[in-house]
Parts: sequence; structure tokens; C-alpha cells
Amino acid sequence: MTLPEVVARLEATAGVIGRRSNEAAEPEELVHEERNEWISSGKPLIPAAVLVPLVVRENGLSVMLTKRTEHLNNHAGQISFPGGRVDDSDRDAQHTALRETEEEVGLHAKHINIVGELDEYIVGTGYLVNPIIGVIEPPFELTPHEGEVAEIFEAPLEFLIEPENMKRHAREFDGIKRHYFAITWEEYFIWGATAGMLRNLSQRLLEE
Repeated sequence: MTLPEVVARLEATAGVIGRRSNEAAEPEELVHEERNEWISSGKPLIPAAVLVPLVVRENGLSVMLTKRTEHLNNHAGQISFPGGRVDDSDRDAQHTALRETEEEVGLHAKHINIVGELDEYIVGTGYLVNPIIGVIEPPFELTPHEGEVAEIFEAPLEFLIEPENMKRHAREFDGIKRHYFAITWEEYFIWGATAGMLRNLSQRLLEE
């Protein structure tokens, strides 16, 4: 998809896909499975935001992703978008996503053009994540945060949003069997919240 096509689809489907999924799908087919568990438990959710960075390349759009360092307490070694919890000083979710992106990968907000948002996503660690979609055009330089980011890489958008590349998996966590989506690209195994958000992006861009 071209950048104008992506922006047009995001504008046309804003607020539509998420409502349809939550109303019509079976529980295991929702964008994420933790929603009902956290809502019914009454536990407070921690606001957070991530940037879904779309990079303009000569051969098409790519998605910038990070691999977290192995020593982190949460999601160590996993593939993720740059982001984190909302600070009191943040104006809104966009500000959080841009601030965290600069902290994690060294990319200043001046290089990022915000073009939309995905559905909010609840992760098992208790965060309510607002995914912000931003477009990045070269040239730019990246400086990964040594304590948090082990690697920064890009994967083709067309591959990541192709439904056939999203495989269902089942795994037991703390004695509970959970189903989740995963995408394998080259040596990278993208799963959990990141894969769930990419699935939501796929719905926004491809479903009629």
C-alpha cells in the first residue's frame, strides 16, 4: 500500500473496526484476550502509549520495531513498538508516544508525522495502551537506549499486515491457557501485544 492509501484507510475506518470486532467476534477472536479479565477484576489500568512507526522507503512502507533487552522486568527480549506509561507531565497519548520514542530510539518528534491511532489495547501486565501511528521520512538517525533496546529493525508493512502471516498460537501462562497471534519475519518472532496491534492495523487497512 502507498502512504496516501494508508492514510485514507485510517481516516475511513477510525472508530469502526474496533467496535465491530468487540461486538461480533467470539472472545478468543478479539484483538486481545486480557480485556474481559482486567475489566471484570476491577483492577486499575495504567495508561500508556506506543508509536507505530511507518517508515517511507523507496520500495514501500516499512514498520520500525525494537527488540527489548533481556534483563528488563517486563517483556524482556520481546519485539515491541517504542513507548511506555503516560507521565503526569505528558499532554496526551501522542506526547507520550513521541517522548518515549525519542528516549528509546533517539528519534526526535520533528521527524514524525502523526496520521492516526489504533484501538486501545490492554496487556496482561495491566497497561491500557494507546497505539499512535506516525510516518517517518528519511533521512534520520537512531540511537538505541542501551538499557532498554537491544536492536532496532524494520519489516515490510505489506508482510506484517497480511492475514496469512498471522498465526494462532496457544500457550499456558500461570496455569491459564491463552491464545495469541504471532508473526515470524526473518529471525524475528513478533507476538503478544505487538502482534495484536499489527492485527488491528491489518483490519483497519484491509477489511471492507
